[in-house]
Amino acid sequence: MTSWKKIVLTGAVILFFGILLRFTNLNSLPIFADEAIYVRWSQVMRAEATLRFLPLSDGKQPFFMWLTIPFFKIISDPLLAGRTLSALADLATIMGVAFTAYILFKNKRLSVLAGAIYSVLPYSVFFGRMALADSLLVMFYVWTFNLLALSFIHLRLDLAMLAGFSLGFAWLTKSPAVFVFLLSPSVFLLIKPLTRRNFIVACGLWLVACVIAIGMYNILRLGPQFHMIAIRNADYVYPVLEVIRHPLDPLIPHLKDSLNFYFYLATPIGLLFAIWGTFEVHRSHLRQRLILALWFLVPIFVQSSLAKAFTARYLLFTVPFAVILIAHAIEHFGQKSQKHVLTLAAAGLVIIPSLVVDWSLLFNPPSTPLPRIERAGYLEEWTAGQGLRDISFQLAQFAKSGPVLVGSEGFFGTPFDALQLYLNNVSNVRVIGVGVWIDSVHEKLQNALADNQVFLIVNSSRFHNDDPEKIGLKLLSSYPKAVKPDGTREYTLFFQVLPK
Repeated sequence: MTSWKKIVLTGAVILFFGILLRFTNLNSLPIFADEAIYVRWSQVMRAEATLRFLPLSDGKQPFFMWLTIPFFKIISDPLLAGRTLSALADLATIMGVAFTAYILFKNKRLSVLAGAIYSVLPYSVFFGRMALADSLLVMFYVWTFNLLALSFIHLRLDLAMLAGFSLGFAWLTKSPAVFVFLLSPSVFLLIKPLTRRNFIVACGLWLVACVIAIGMYNILRLGPQFHMIAIRNADYVYPVLEVIRHPLDPLIPHLKDSLNFYFYLATPIGLLFAIWGTFEVHRSHLRQRLILALWFLVPIFVQSSLAKAFTARYLLFTVPFAVILIAHAIEHFGQKSQKHVLTLAAAGLVIIPSLVVDWSLLFNPPSTPLPRIERAGYLEEWTAGQGLRDISFQLAQFAKSGPVLVGSEGFFGTPFDALQLYLNNVSNVRVIGVGVWIDSVHEKLQNALADNQVFLIVNSSRFHNDDPEKIGLKLLSSYPKAVKPDGTREYTLFFQVLPK
């Protein structure tokens, strides 16, 4: 078997495992608040053409929601439709990571290793199974890098134009795509020979890509609330003048968080190899490692300096470049042994623990070792929607015997948007928000009892009444969330409202 046939076969095996890890038991994690919002937006946008820019009302770019809409035609479960889009995007990122590694190092074994690591790494598997815009952003981000690199290496206008389109799609997906504008000049280091003429041509190609991306992004000005993107982005970051006044806060705490995210989601050994691959004193492939280090570390430091809120998915687009550094470090480490025995051993130290975490994620999410903030948000607190799919099914059954009014804690996310997305096709069910501090039955629910079956869904942490029956609530079911560090746990409570 020729070398390239082996590469193709190995790549097919890697993709097969990537597919298994992203599509098996895809609804294992409960619906997350942001997933509920994004998928619900997609449903509304599909139903009403004049609302195709609806996400701009909250300062979010709509491209992920646009792409989710066609999946509703072939997948009946709306959450599964959104998660399928993310999973497919993540598969394209696996190929993109392997291709990036080959562009930089011209080493087929290293390329395969990078693709294999990314395909099983808990960081990518976790978010590749969520109906969030981040996996789609990462796909376009990586392929923008690849197309820019190829256009600079070969000085080709067509590749630069494709890079511009890819960057435009990334920017239409999520704002961190702007890091490409900051980091892409580093790719000039790949120009060979780096003559004055080649550099000027490459600058022209870079300008073409930027103009195309900016033009695509300005499509959003067709939406009446385009200005909300800048306003909402400002809600998530500190002003530069304020950062200057306290440069180490939040920088230091967020850098510690970043290490924690990579420790859990890229495995401890993977984190060590990423650091080694970045700071190794050996001069081999210095330019390539410098490019990767910039695309890996600069966004981490910038976001750590500016961000008010900080979670693991904000760094997801840095992971492909960290993975290639991991693969390079492992490859360099394995060169010291015959037949690359050390390469296989070192790769196993990253891949095997990753698969253990992946297995837990697929079949027993509460036991999955996750960073504290991620476990709280996705499994323990109000943002985690355990039981909402089952509750929606029960409400649909009740609706067969007459109109249903559902009071939901809050006005967005879980449970509000989650209930609406699951009950989208049940015409005689209405969902209304009744606040976030619930100690009595809202008058809207009481007044609706004459003509409707009335229910209330609330998280136990927001329900402040020790005797629900006394206020006319009958508990139909409760759904436990993951256990918190102090041993307590929240529940999703499903009440029926009864006449007093």
